[in-house]
Amino acid sequence: MPVILLAHYTPQTPPVPAILNTVQQTTMPVTFTDNYKEVFATETVEKIEELLEDNYCLEDILEFIDQNTEEDFRDYYEEYVTAGEDYGYSAVDAFIEEFGLDCVSSFTESYQGEYSSEAQFAEQFCEDMGYEVPSFVIVDWQETFDYNLQYDYSYVNGYVFNKNF
Repeated sequence: MPVILLAHYTPQTPPVPAILNTVQQTTMPVTFTDNYKEVFATETVEKIEELLEDNYCLEDILEFIDQNTEEDFRDYYEEYVTAGEDYGYSAVDAFIEEFGLDCVSSFTESYQGEYSSEAQFAEQFCEDMGYEVPSFVIVDWQETFDYNLQYDYSYVNGYVFNKNF
């Protein structure tokens, strides 16, 4: 007598077509360090190889490409890393958030420092410019920033950047 085997199906297990639909709708970043040579354009692979010879981290490179594009990687990655190592990646990311990755070459020129508030920056700015406020005068430093400095400076996530670069 022949034996018939039945597959066990539970309501919790989605049928195969449902799983395929889920997979097809999901975009997967390129994080496989073993196959990047097969995935990227020749000029991108050449740039990666060049940077690896200079001791850049492959995982960081692939993460940058995942978050941006291959062209952005080729055009801006080295400037991004240099600025990030010199000033901190959170400052560079705040700059890019405000001005865009294509302006990263102007980061050093634009960067004014890290401040707890726009008011703190306004007060420091006036001190650096040599303005002496008598001790009996009360200054609203936030208003100073809002009405005078905001046209030339951006405050992003605690960092201040000069807009005139």
